[in-house]
Amino acid sequence: MKTMESKRPDRHEEHVPDPATPPADSVPEAETPEELAAQWEAESPEAAGGVANLVSSLVVLALGIAGMALSAGLGLGTPSSPKAGMWPFIICLVAAVLAVAQIIVGRHGGKDGETFSVLSWYAAIGFGTLILMVVLMPRIGFEIPSLLMCFVWMRWLGGERWRSATLYSVLIVAVFYAIFIAALGTTIPRLF
Repeated sequence: MKTMESKRPDRHEEHVPDPATPPADSVPEAETPEELAAQWEAESPEAAGGVANLVSSLVVLALGIAGMALSAGLGLGTPSSPKAGMWPFIICLVAAVLAVAQIIVGRHGGKDGETFSVLSWYAAIGFGTLILMVVLMPRIGFEIPSLLMCFVWMRWLGGERWRSATLYSVLIVAVFYAIFIAALGTTIPRLF
């Protein structure tokens, strides 16, 4: 019985780490850009592959074409007198052209893209909340939808604590209100 007690460490005894052995959770700091690139490569998820590149490019192309059609419905106008659809049309056109370029150039690639994971849903959630904000804004103004979107993005997508997500969301909406409504006098739908 006495031998077993002598093998157990005393609770009050301090554990002094060996200075020659680095902690298990520490990673040596890279000294050169090449070492840093190698470290990132080792920690990165596996590549998505050519099929994933093709599918994601086709999705972007479809969204770009749909956006161009919706923008044209708003009216494009001329460069000297643009209408509401001019800038959305240009942005969707650029996205569609880049998607076609990715289809042509990236079909043999797949080295840079990552496989889909649970974290990939964060982009879909962010996009969904943005669409919801756009739908709600004409009905109830920009303040509440913007506040909710900022809160969701910071709390659940960004991992902020409740208090900081609430504070940052209120501050962001207040700054946007000050810039776009008070200073610039835009006609954004609003409550106040």
